[in-house]
Amino acid sequence: MTMIAYVNGSYAPMRDAQVSIEDRGYQFSDGIYEVCLCIAGRYWDFDGHLTRMERSLRELRMDAPMSRDALQIVMGQLVRRNGLKDALVYIQATRGVAPRNHVFPPADTPTALVMTAKRFDLDGSDAIAAKGVGVITQPDIRWGRADIKSISLLPNLLAKQAAKDVGAAEAWLVRDGAVTEGSSSNAWIVDRDGALVTHPKGFEILGGITRETALSCAAELQIKVHERAFTVAEARDASEAFITSATNLVMPVITIDGAPVGNGAPGPVALRLREAYKLRARQA
Repeated sequence: MTMIAYVNGSYAPMRDAQVSIEDRGYQFSDGIYEVCLCIAGRYWDFDGHLTRMERSLRELRMDAPMSRDALQIVMGQLVRRNGLKDALVYIQATRGVAPRNHVFPPADTPTALVMTAKRFDLDGSDAIAAKGVGVITQPDIRWGRADIKSISLLPNLLAKQAAKDVGAAEAWLVRDGAVTEGSSSNAWIVDRDGALVTHPKGFEILGGITRETALSCAAELQIKVHERAFTVAEARDASEAFITSATNLVMPVITIDGAPVGNGAPGPVALRLREAYKLRARQA
């Protein structure tokens, strides 16, 4: 089946979808993105994703490409045109098309909007979760506003590739001795008392929407949470570790830099949270 994309007001087969060479996303990475999940035809954590998208736009002084209601209509149409019920929808908004110049283009330049949709299986990573994944540590060399979901992701790509090169699934970024987050996920540990520890929200991390749902699931399961920075040494001494993201859900981490975490197997806390997350997604 030919996949359909949405580009600046038009739907087109992916092979024919195009953006201008002077789109500022292409020229400067001057834009933001979001990834939303559609489960059984319903958007999961939709308000959280759209609120974060609107915040990212405001922080970069960009206009919203359209209203929330209009965006949801376009997303729904895109999912239907691709014949999907469970889907991952990628949304990218840039400052638009204008002659290359470091300063912003005229205020009336329309915000550019591109969307794609692909099949997503909520159970698709279960086999991986049952075995767990490895992470490595890398220096956090990103700019000082990691809280903005910007398309300027080169440091993240370098870290992720470093992980792939050694057979790991993710890179945990380290700044001033503390783990901030993963290259494309939030980082968590379970301390020796069974409490969750994850970096607090702020400029240093992207406030993950899956992270927020995991916090809510933890409260429901009466699992204590400490939102604070943790060191690499703490992570290596933890009883469990895991990552969260829209595509990974809650994914157990069993090694850090090749050394086992806990007993080197997916831990019960991470697996409980994963099942609680999936249950919420199906019932939303």
